[in-house]
Amino acid sequence: MKVSASFLSSKNIPNDLIKLNETDVDYIHLDIMDGKFVKNKTMPFREMKNIYKYTSKRLDVHLMVSDPLKYIPLYAELNTEYITFHIEVDQDIEKCLNLIKSYSIKAGLAIKPDTPISSLVPYLPYLDMILVMSVEPGAGGQSFIEESENRLEEVRTLLDEYKIDAVINIDGGVNNETVKMCSKADIVVSGSYIISSDDFQEKINTLR
Repeated sequence: MKVSASFLSSKNIPNDLIKLNETDVDYIHLDIMDGKFVKNKTMPFREMKNIYKYTSKRLDVHLMVSDPLKYIPLYAELNTEYITFHIEVDQDIEKCLNLIKSYSIKAGLAIKPDTPISSLVPYLPYLDMILVMSVEPGAGGQSFIEESENRLEEVRTLLDEYKIDAVINIDGGVNNETVKMCSKADIVVSGSYIISSDDFQEKINTLR
């Protein structure tokens, strides 16, 4: 199991990023919110781009924005492994996925808890990652939705059926207990569980 650490709940981002950089965490998960697709808003790109000063880890970028085409070229500039946006956006999904791939970055689609898994089918050939939301996107510290375990199973079945080699990521309320319901995922995102602790590495170890 790979671990992607989110700093959404951090009170001291530079300090926490430096501490995460000293762990063996696989990715830094960037939550990007525009105040439109979700109510909350994260720091602008002119500040976010300075993340390289604090960490050399590869980035797992999660765009919770209504206009992915505007944000993809920006985050493609960084040390980014994956860029993921939401299937629920009112844009040309295929165009967005192709734009990500044009930068030689892996492309992902995120799906909210109430969106049917079957809606992913038309885009499966373009996907390197599917991000299953186990909370409603837009805020840290929420509780894991237990139905997400079944949704992971459904995604895994879909990938097997269509013979798609994409990873499954899960995001929201993941801790040492809820991770037991994430066995069908390849990557887990964890935020407050890691960031609010005194020993980041210990918490990361419990998620693997």
